[in-house]
Parts: sequence; structure tokens; C-alpha cells
Amino acid sequence: MPPPREVGWREKLRQFVYGLTGYEFARHAVEVRAALENMFMIILVGDMIGLPVIPPYYSLRILPYVVPEISTWKRRVLREREFSDVHEHHLHGV
Repeated sequence: MPPPREVGWREKLRQFVYGLTGYEFARHAVEVRAALENMFMIILVGDMIGLPVIPPYYSLRILPYVVPEISTWKRRVLREREFSDVHEHHLHGV
């Protein structure tokens, strides 16, 4: 196993500035993308979990592109959630 790479002060400064300015934007973009993916999958294959939305003809045309993500989507949508998972814990204005 190779020894860990030493991080220079420029890299540390770059990571600090990213955490200070861009981390929250990147995290929010990931959350928005996940929400949009969930909506797309629910519209497309929602009948798998008992929620028919659009006619099966259109779902079947798009199905070959979505098959690899179906198992992870079902696991993500159907997992048990705690009450605290719904709330965001951002410290705006602090």
C-alpha cells in the first residue's frame, strides 16, 4: 500500500474556500437531482409500487433506458424513513 499523499497548503486553501462557498450549492444540486429522478421514475414505472400514472405504452418505450436504475430506485423509495429525515438541518443566517 503506497503512503498517503501529502496535501499542500494550496490544496488545503482550495478545499476550505470550496467548503465556504460552494459546498452548500453542490449539496442542494444533488438533492434536487435526486428529487427529479424520483419523480421521473414514479411517472415512468410507478405501477410497480401501485401508482399508475401514464399509459404503459410510453413506459415500455422508455423502459430499456431505465432498467439498470429500477432496483436502486425501488430500494430508495420504499425504505423506511425516520421523522427527522424530512427536515433540513441547514443553519441559514447563523
